[in-house]
Amino acid sequence: QAAWCQLPARVLLVLTSQRGVQMYDPDGSTMVFWHALDVPEHPAAHSVFARGIAAAGGRFVCVGTSFGAVLVFDIPPKGTNVTLSEVLEQHRDPVTDIAAEQGQAPDGAGDLVTADDSGTLCLWSTGEEFTLLGKIPGSGCTCSSVTLWNGIVAAGYGNGQIRLWEAGSGRIRAQVSAHARWIYALDLAPLTGKLLSGAEDSFVHVWKLSRNPDTDDIEIQHCHAECVTDTQVCGARFCDPAGDTFAVTGYDLSEILCY
Repeated sequence: QAAWCQLPARVLLVLTSQRGVQMYDPDGSTMVFWHALDVPEHPAAHSVFARGIAAAGGRFVCVGTSFGAVLVFDIPPKGTNVTLSEVLEQHRDPVTDIAAEQGQAPDGAGDLVTADDSGTLCLWSTGEEFTLLGKIPGSGCTCSSVTLWNGIVAAGYGNGQIRLWEAGSGRIRAQVSAHARWIYALDLAPLTGKLLSGAEDSFVHVWKLSRNPDTDDIEIQHCHAECVTDTQVCGARFCDPAGDTFAVTGYDLSEILCY
């Protein structure tokens, strides 16, 4: 995986692989930091990798691993003195995705969510030390992608469902059978609350998340569907904070399609 991590003082390009975690200057010219993953002496059948990247808490970059651990790196305002400040060990399965709050978290709600292969979600409050606020148990179906906006956790699953959770209480608030196949990508436009989902069924959907001002209920509305013919969609991202444009790619596609 690759992601730009935007911190108040700097932007880093973070890459994860089967060997470890690499951090670069935004243009990829200079490697700032390299963290190798510990490979066990007697490797089991499971491969070793890092997956799931998010900037959090103003100065941290969090990266998930196949061991279920989340590595928390403390990033200095400049220079290469990156340190591994904490390891969060609450997941028993490989971490699949990590997301930080992209809006305004309500009081008591976490500002970081981590997901794993069993569908378990962990809600965290970031700070000098990360605090586990709650754990949403998985139902045996992989949570492949997760986002967090205004205290709403949106999670995409291997069975094609999107589920919305309350980041404060961990209660489920909505469930949508969004796709016929495995969801591979979720993205959120922070200015508008638009949600983008892309899946193996070759469809890309645009949704709108909102809170009802009278009841505070979380609502989801379908806005648009796009079929990328004969393509298993594996990547989908908004290209701007308002969600007016998005880009899509597929497994055997050497192109990026923009809408």
